[in-house]
Amino acid sequence: MLLVSACLAGLKVRYNGTDCLDDAIAELIGSGQAATVCPELLGGFAVPREPAEIQGGDGHDVLDGRAKVVTRSGEDVTALYVKGAYETLRQAREAGAEVVVLKANSPSCGSGTIYDGTFAGVRVPGDGVTTALLARNGIRVLSEDELPVFLAGRVRAE
Repeated sequence: MLLVSACLAGLKVRYNGTDCLDDAIAELIGSGQAATVCPELLGGFAVPREPAEIQGGDGHDVLDGRAKVVTRSGEDVTALYVKGAYETLRQAREAGAEVVVLKANSPSCGSGTIYDGTFAGVRVPGDGVTTALLARNGIRVLSEDELPVFLAGRVRAE
């Protein structure tokens, strides 16, 4: 079973109440091969919500207490991001998920790149809080951009 970001499955759970529907993910959900998860909602956020970015590092630094997640207006929402990450880890373990597909660039879900914390749309290398926690626990995280290659390899292996 794959877990996938709910926004990629077409659910309107992003900070601004939109989705990022990915047709391949919708197909996986429809065929019962994947289930949805939204770390930010699991952390206690509502839709819509103020955008947030990591300041002072990436998700690994947040988990180690060296960085924080703040909203555009400056509110520290680190605790909610960490709570959502741990709840996502719990769900991944319950589902037996070895791979989780999360939305690129997000302060929760980004894998490989996140926004730099200035709210200027600048991307930098790094992982979101949930991605960092899942990786630390042996769960592979892919972005939606990496999914086609993963699925192609999975079909050849079957």
